[in-house]
Amino acid sequence: MLQKIAIFVDVQNIYYTTRDAYHRQFNYRLLWQELLAKGDIVQATAYAIARSDNQQHKFQKALKHIGFEVKLKPFIQRSDGSAKGDWDVGITIDIMTAAATQDIDTIVLLSGDGDFDMLLRHIKSEYNVNTIVYGVPKLTANSLINATDEYYKIEQNLLL
Repeated sequence: MLQKIAIFVDVQNIYYTTRDAYHRQFNYRLLWQELLAKGDIVQATAYAIARSDNQQHKFQKALKHIGFEVKLKPFIQRSDGSAKGDWDVGITIDIMTAAATQDIDTIVLLSGDGDFDMLLRHIKSEYNVNTIVYGVPKLTANSLINATDEYYKIEQNLLL
């Protein structure tokens, strides 16, 4: 029987960690193919920041073409020059909802953010789902790696 897989992508985290570590972009199409070999992708959501530039629109269109639902949050520029565009709460709510209400076998999270470690431990114990994390090795929190069932390093083979 095929595993039912739900994918959740922290787009900003993956963009910045692959850029900083490798000066390259992540290959979402290759990830999709890799996960399809493991089972049936029943949900795939990418969480991004809404910016009105052509590169972002092309990227979001490409994600949708692969099969991702793209959720956008407004980009907020603070008066001090810093920016805000954090999807952690939205990702957490959607993962909790998917684990609790859908017949999901595996939750796949693309992020290196250690803030998600408690979430993964919770859904494993409460809903008995398998968890997989993809993250850039030097930029993925050890607490997240330790909280997941399987950790896959984002290295050259998963980059464009």
